[in-house]
Amino acid sequence: MKVKEVMTENPIVAELPGTRTEVLKKLVKNNKTGLPVVRSDDGALVGFVTRQDIFAKPDEEQLALVMSRDVQTIGPNASVKDAARLMVEKSLAHLPVVEKNKLVGILTPTDLLIVVEKDNPQLSVEDIVRSPCIPIYYKAPLTVALATFRAARVFALPVLDDDAKLIGIITDRDLFNQTVVDNSVVMSDLGISDDEDNWTWEGLRNVMKLWYEVSRVDLPKLAVKDIMVQNPMTVFRKTLVGDAARIMRKNDFGQLPVRDSKDNLVAMIYDLDVVSTLTK
Repeated sequence: MKVKEVMTENPIVAELPGTRTEVLKKLVKNNKTGLPVVRSDDGALVGFVTRQDIFAKPDEEQLALVMSRDVQTIGPNASVKDAARLMVEKSLAHLPVVEKNKLVGILTPTDLLIVVEKDNPQLSVEDIVRSPCIPIYYKAPLTVALATFRAARVFALPVLDDDAKLIGIITDRDLFNQTVVDNSVVMSDLGISDDEDNWTWEGLRNVMKLWYEVSRVDLPKLAVKDIMVQNPMTVFRKTLVGDAARIMRKNDFGQLPVRDSKDNLVAMIYDLDVVSTLTK
């Protein structure tokens, strides 16, 4: 199977010359975490910009000085296996598809989940675990959860009770839905003016995610158990990878907790773990 058969065509892009504010607007309005950057005159791919790039240089407005120029790309006629290998080796959440220096599509781990689902490799999820599982205690304060997200560089944490049983899952979005930050302060910090565009506070939170340090947000005096998603969907450690891929794709999950026969949490699998089976 070739990349062009599974890629997303006509992706949303940022254009050069452009500004950080213009990129933020597109990220918010389209619920994206990153965009390929093309030249406005000829459509050539010249870089990629993510929310991390933007917040790494909060005082820089010109897109050319914010974006990353060293971008991994792949051709539309490349094999899905080659694309999967590149995404897994480089831990890529986005892989621009380029032909004759022109952007023709983009590939994400989600695009490849359906390929794994169809291939249905005879592997169990316990065979593909690549990352350590970092749980959090259900009575931990939200400030501890925020610090854990930052230190572990993950976006979801399984939640355990007093008996070390999995009872929930908390994501960074769950956490920031609880933050109390003055809207006008955030707009000012991000260099965004209140114009005719319909900015949504929820959209801004999604782009911000973990940019704010603990000292910059006022988290309510709640525990993880108060805002976690209870009884999260899980997979048994012997579940076939194809079945896990289907669950992740249909529910738009980037990760799934893995349990054993006694319902103990044993691991967490991520979308790139599943995609890695295409490289074998």
